[in-house]
Amino acid sequence: MSTETATPAVTEPRDVVIIGSGPAGLTAAIYTARANLAPLVIEGEPSSSSDQPGGQLMLTTEVENFPGFPDGIMGPELMGNFRAQAQRFGAEFLTEKVTKVDLSARPFKVYVRDTVYEAKSVIVSTGARSLMLGLEAEQRLLGHGLSTCATCDGFFFRGHHIAVVGGGDSAVEEATFLTKFADKVTLIHRRDTLRASKIMQERALSNPKIEFLWNTVVDDLVGDDRLEGAVVRNVKTGETTTLPVTGLFVAIGHRPNTDLFKGVLDTDENDYLITQPGSSATNIEGVFACGDVQDHTYRQAITAAGSGCMAAIDAERWLEAQH
Repeated sequence: MSTETATPAVTEPRDVVIIGSGPAGLTAAIYTARANLAPLVIEGEPSSSSDQPGGQLMLTTEVENFPGFPDGIMGPELMGNFRAQAQRFGAEFLTEKVTKVDLSARPFKVYVRDTVYEAKSVIVSTGARSLMLGLEAEQRLLGHGLSTCATCDGFFFRGHHIAVVGGGDSAVEEATFLTKFADKVTLIHRRDTLRASKIMQERALSNPKIEFLWNTVVDDLVGDDRLEGAVVRNVKTGETTTLPVTGLFVAIGHRPNTDLFKGVLDTDENDYLITQPGSSATNIEGVFACGDVQDHTYRQAITAAGSGCMAAIDAERWLEAQH
């Protein structure tokens, strides 16, 4: 048997290759396609939770806060509309996972299995994923009472008893926000002190709608097609009880999908890509980033779409300057 490595097939250089296909990547595809740049969108694999085609909205049931849909729209349907619009203008899609990138020289090289796609410019929109609890029931109940975004889903829980898992700024901020809708919010934290900033802690501790479950973890979720409760365990006593909540928000952090670019593109201390102020440009000329992979502040479909538009315009102008 030959031990030689097959030489990868190399494609003709594209004007733009977009890596990732959430709201940011698909908006970038719409804009670059309309600018006659014939973008190739490498959208990820359906089996991969970290880079699923369509991004995190494919796991969302109803989206009520995206402008233009007064009655709301299902997440997968919204992403399907984005994709169809990009295809209408000439964007090409490849449902594969990028295995490696070489951004050391132009044209850039984007590897997918045994094929190298060369690109004059690259737009990175690989997104981020919410850290989850690792429970078997999470996949079944995500979007059915289980959520990772209070600003997205809080409205659905008017008058409910809900819980938030976490102890940092995000968890405390979400718990405080959710008191606008819920009758009661229980903050579940595995330690006996919060990691959140002092001002956030003070707000939560003084809020009569928030109660705290200290030294507690979530062991299981109750409910077949809708969340009916959370099985919680005190880590000091081992005592287990079922909390009768109809909503559970997991706020233990996010992780950007930047493994492909480590040591190549500049990242902050949390591994988010760094873009230049007022721009989508990265530290490598001709490489742009948009969406949740570079935004740890807003993390909304609408802001991701806006930054995808920015990246497309930045790439178009940069390419024009090169010619």
